[in-house]
Amino acid sequence: MRNIWTIARKELNSYFRSPIAYIVLGVFAVIFGFFFYSILSMFIRQTFMQAQYMQMYGAPMHLNVNEMVIRPLLMNLSVISLFLVPMITMRLFAEEKKTGTMELLMTSPVTDLQMIFGKFLGAFFLYAAMLGLTVLYVLLLFRYGNPDWRPLVAGYLGQLLLGGCFLSFGLLLSSITRNQLVAGSLTFTVFLLLWVIDWVSEFSGTRMGELASYLSLTTHIENFSKGVIDLKDAVYYLSVIGLGLFLTARSVESVRWRA
Repeated sequence: MRNIWTIARKELNSYFRSPIAYIVLGVFAVIFGFFFYSILSMFIRQTFMQAQYMQMYGAPMHLNVNEMVIRPLLMNLSVISLFLVPMITMRLFAEEKKTGTMELLMTSPVTDLQMIFGKFLGAFFLYAAMLGLTVLYVLLLFRYGNPDWRPLVAGYLGQLLLGGCFLSFGLLLSSITRNQLVAGSLTFTVFLLLWVIDWVSEFSGTRMGELASYLSLTTHIENFSKGVIDLKDAVYYLSVIGLGLFLTARSVESVRWRA
């Protein structure tokens, strides 16, 4: 475990010694802030309209902060991660290969799994810090409103699992090339395909449609954004994370044999 934490700290420090962490966190904060302002403004307008309608017709108001603000925010958060996570993962192995430090890692007293888990955790901590920025926005809803915190916890758990899927496959694709731009482009392409594969279910047969729907990342994140923690969705994400890390181990092992 000590070797894993050492590599994780090294990766996290390298993010903040370069512009990557500041660019990712800054861009994320700006984009999420825009979505937060837009969705909250729409909710406030609908609140005023409902209040006027209630005064005119005596009808009760039925506005849910979780459904109308938090759930759309969490879905938009997934889309933002789709674009920004490749910036986090593209350097993990590609930079090591380009700078020639990959050979040093291979000959150091750490196993392949320790190296992989350490790099994964370092990237995961940066992703968690990115999600942490959104808590500042959400706290405003608790300051001026009364949202239910339980769907919010489920939504953030889903975002962490989704981010783990992105990071594990980003790690894999970074291990097969020494060019960071290529690694980032491949990562984004794979993420996008896993994101839109659900569209196949609208134009295909029942079995193919069910398979495409199950493989799609969007299908499983929707339940979490509703506040529903389904074991099936959790198993799916954990399986994808495990598959990505397993394939990364095989990729790193092939590099060791070629060396």
